[in-house]
Amino acid sequence: MTKDAAPDLSKHTPMMRQYLALKASHPNTLLFYRMGDFYELFHEDAEKAARLLDITLTTRGQSAGVPIKMCGIPFHSLEPYLARLVKLGESAVICEQIGDPATSKGPVERAVARIVTPGTLTDAALIDDKQDIWLLAVTTLRNTAGLARLNLASGEFVLLEVPAEQIPAALERIRPAEILYPESWTPNFGLDVARTRQPDWYFEFDSARRLLCDQFEVASLAGFGAEGLKPAIAAAGALLQYAQATQAGKLTHLRGLTVEIEGAYLGLDLATRRNLELTETLRGQPSPTLFSLLDNCVTSMGSRLLRHTLHHPLRERDLPAARHGAVEFLLEDYGRIAGEIRRGLRGIADIERIAGRIALRNARPRDLASLRESLARLDGLRAPLAGAVSPLIGQLFGDLDTPFATLDLLVRSIGSEPSAQIRDGGVIAPGFDADLDEYRSLNDNCGAYLVDMEARERERTGITSLKVEYNKVHGFYIEVTHANTEKIPEDYRRRQTLKNAERYITPELKAFEDKALSAQERALAREKLLYEAILDELQPVIPTLQMIARAVAHLDLLAGFAETAPSSATGASPNLPQKSG
Repeated sequence: MTKDAAPDLSKHTPMMRQYLALKASHPNTLLFYRMGDFYELFHEDAEKAARLLDITLTTRGQSAGVPIKMCGIPFHSLEPYLARLVKLGESAVICEQIGDPATSKGPVERAVARIVTPGTLTDAALIDDKQDIWLLAVTTLRNTAGLARLNLASGEFVLLEVPAEQIPAALERIRPAEILYPESWTPNFGLDVARTRQPDWYFEFDSARRLLCDQFEVASLAGFGAEGLKPAIAAAGALLQYAQATQAGKLTHLRGLTVEIEGAYLGLDLATRRNLELTETLRGQPSPTLFSLLDNCVTSMGSRLLRHTLHHPLRERDLPAARHGAVEFLLEDYGRIAGEIRRGLRGIADIERIAGRIALRNARPRDLASLRESLARLDGLRAPLAGAVSPLIGQLFGDLDTPFATLDLLVRSIGSEPSAQIRDGGVIAPGFDADLDEYRSLNDNCGAYLVDMEARERERTGITSLKVEYNKVHGFYIEVTHANTEKIPEDYRRRQTLKNAERYITPELKAFEDKALSAQERALAREKLLYEAILDELQPVIPTLQMIARAVAHLDLLAGFAETAPSSATGASPNLPQKSG
């Protein structure tokens, strides 16, 4: 067998053949293989996972004459283990059962459901709610470095070009969770973060440009101001290809590029940025820092914007001056408006990340419930802003307009306290779908139906001893004693003969039996179908949700500044020069 030849799987068991075929596509990543109520890992993956996660390594059976090393975790405990792996800089492939065990011949069909890497996290259980998760790609052309970064949770996609020697300073400012780079490199980034090598051809300019144009449905990138940025576009293409592969499809919430101009921010070299202790002390602790001092934000979106603002001090005065004016407005009447805003922000969920999960179609039922409650609060949140003379406040007032059609959909469709997972049922609100309501009624009111039918059949037949009952062996039946068989109506069909009685079924009871015996299964399947349809209906409003999220974050930032201002040295707005120097 040559070095590049596919391995011979014929000697392995059918299950191991399936596993090894999936593993071959992800040779360097831990693969979690769903088996019933567990995720199992095998061979080298099992040894590595047992060491990293401190779980028991066992050996069971053989395949191709080799003992199978394995370890596993319960399916409902997956997220905490993934969080531990991500903190260690590891990635994981989640392989789910997609076939029906009842109808499968041989191993149940399985497929990769998602790939979890440090830079592509969106699940709330896996990420810090006060810190953006950036996936970054970097490449160089001559002496220019192209950097592209993506916040998969929010859809923010940013390009940047800097001199090659400034790569470490740029990375220190951005603090990515994962860095992609060409496999021909031997990098020294100066950061202790996850690093993923990608084939050099991923960074080829022409293919990257075509991929980006296809993603944004444009003929060129000139409209984003990115047409001439060859190294940055090459990095962005590699980044997008990697993100699409991990999320198994097109990323609908990525709707454009932002070109970041390095000169727009105050230049802070690596040593200066670290010594200022903006968001991390010299010892690597989260406090005491400037961020920990200023972070009075109510929402996690506001805290993330504050962190970004501290790492990106602007040269131009327009936005800082607008923020000063907005804070002055919020402090009027002894800070009454700021207080009302901060009270209004309580209970606002992380709309930005929920919108991202909706776009990626992995939003959970409680995400949608939280989004519903947040949208319902927008009118109260924006009310104190009416009539503001501050242009920035006026803009935020407009951006916080409630999308009533979306709110109405969520109110009608999602239950008041939905289950954590759609597979558990109890997610879709009563009254939203007639078929689902019928399935639930059959499941919940089966006993009442049998009592009602028994009363009706006794009256119809005149047999006072008639019984309508159910058992697991024969299903539903009508039981009549032999003494009353002459009174049996024509639509009764014999189901079972007993010593002293006959058991019958009618077309009505048979129809009820067909529905009742599969009511719960059908209800769960119907809920899943309806939930997917709700996610489909929410896709067009993702840009609106993203705009609302940005407005909430900015308003929270301003209200936090207003909270801090009275305790500062002067409490006065600074005088900014008219031109940057």
